[in-house]
Amino acid sequence: MTLFDDFLIRSLIAGIGVALIAGPMGCFVVWRRLAYFGETIAHSALLGITVAVVFSFNFMLGVLISSIAVVVVMYYIDRSENLPTETLLGLLAHGGLAIGLVVLSFFPNMRMDLEALLFGDILAVSKTDLVVIWIGGGVVFASLLFLWRQLLTSTVSEDLAKVAGMRPDLTNLCFGLLMAIVIAGAVKIVGILLIVALLIIPAATARKFAISPEIMAALAGLIGVVGVIGGLGSSLYWDTPAGPSMVVTLMILFALSRVLKISYGTTEKSATRNK
Repeated sequence: MTLFDDFLIRSLIAGIGVALIAGPMGCFVVWRRLAYFGETIAHSALLGITVAVVFSFNFMLGVLISSIAVVVVMYYIDRSENLPTETLLGLLAHGGLAIGLVVLSFFPNMRMDLEALLFGDILAVSKTDLVVIWIGGGVVFASLLFLWRQLLTSTVSEDLAKVAGMRPDLTNLCFGLLMAIVIAGAVKIVGILLIVALLIIPAATARKFAISPEIMAALAGLIGVVGVIGGLGSSLYWDTPAGPSMVVTLMILFALSRVLKISYGTTEKSATRNK
């Protein structure tokens, strides 16, 4: 028996792998106010899972295919149609979800664990899932490092990025594709409904203490890891769902960060007045 035969070890390694890359990616989601964009990709994941089950291949691959399709369709529609971004995201989010449910209705005997789809099933992570998560995470991390300057510049101002000779539209497309990969890897960890929480809560928590974008990205990754460890530990101790337990742990960390920041700010103001 090897170390990876222990399902708890596999769950921990998988969760840490997702958290380390979801944190930095989530920083751009927070900076660019793209939470609904993440929800759109996540909702379309049901269609990918349905297709994967129907054709009997790995559902993470199905989620990746459907997520990439949504990103590409949104990119081209956004460039060719005069539609508000929120409207376009709503169409794709609910359209993908509805199509997935309709396709499922044609296969009444198909067995799917709806709770695992919605809230994740990290305890069922396999060795193959570990390989996919860490290789995919490595690809996303390397791509993020390569695109870091372009992403930061276009986040501040797309006009500034164009003046600097960059292609913000292409950069945005690449970021969307990276989001698709991260969400495909995170579906089994926290499920369709909670994916965006794993992206935005660590980043929002780190934002209060970061003095630079790079530090915020690093802190967000570490906070995500703490959330995964704390969530798995509380899940085992209180027998609660693992995915939601991780999100609750992250919410507690966020609340503590607000209290600590307010307390620190109050102490600093008092010290300044005493001088």
